[in-house]
Amino acid sequence: MDRWIAVVFPLSYSSKMRYRDALVIVAYSWLQSFTFSLTQLLMDWGGYSHTYASCTVHLDRGERSQLAAYATFTVLFHCSSFALCLLVLCFAYLKVLRVARSHCKRIDVITVQTLLLLVDIHPSVKERCLAEQKKRKQRATKKICIFIGSFILCFSPYVITRLVELLPSVHIPRYWGIAAKCLSYAKTSSDPFVYCLLRQQYRKVLVSIISRVLRKDQYSLSVHSTSSTLDTTDDNCIARIT
Repeated sequence: MDRWIAVVFPLSYSSKMRYRDALVIVAYSWLQSFTFSLTQLLMDWGGYSHTYASCTVHLDRGERSQLAAYATFTVLFHCSSFALCLLVLCFAYLKVLRVARSHCKRIDVITVQTLLLLVDIHPSVKERCLAEQKKRKQRATKKICIFIGSFILCFSPYVITRLVELLPSVHIPRYWGIAAKCLSYAKTSSDPFVYCLLRQQYRKVLVSIISRVLRKDQYSLSVHSTSSTLDTTDDNCIARIT
């Protein structure tokens, strides 16, 4: 939401995103987590699940009398977490994509007008500028698709599995439960790399850090080899003297 407001309303960002609004967003996040965690503890629905090979919310077979309450809790939990997050994510990023495309269109118009004025420009330069325009449009769409697609790909199998297992006649295989759980964990661990590697500024910083580390290692190796060569020369000189 913060990125959407910053991109769509850059001039009025300070008036739209105030401390009170940020506090409401943070308070909702904590309140949702606290409410569902407390409900789970009070109803004693937490524990080790053999299907998912981890401690998670599940209902024992001997507690089928609470199936209706547990099903309501599960549906509300995933609707308020997965479905709501997906809705906000799609809304915000599609608005950002719309603004990015409008900016690209303006840049393209200015570029085309400039190319028309420059009569003596080489045809290869014009082709390169037009190709860069096309890449700019595709780059924005590609980033949005990766952000939304990775969220759906990683979380939807686990959410669908948790909803399907509410049916009494459905048995979830253990390998599928573990795979869905690991996939949902993979989203959290891969987010920093996905968001960073898709930004040119972060890629430049990462390349510079790696080059500095490699340069430092090469320097230390050269110093070590030089010192070892000097030690060998000194030993030879001592051996000749003695």
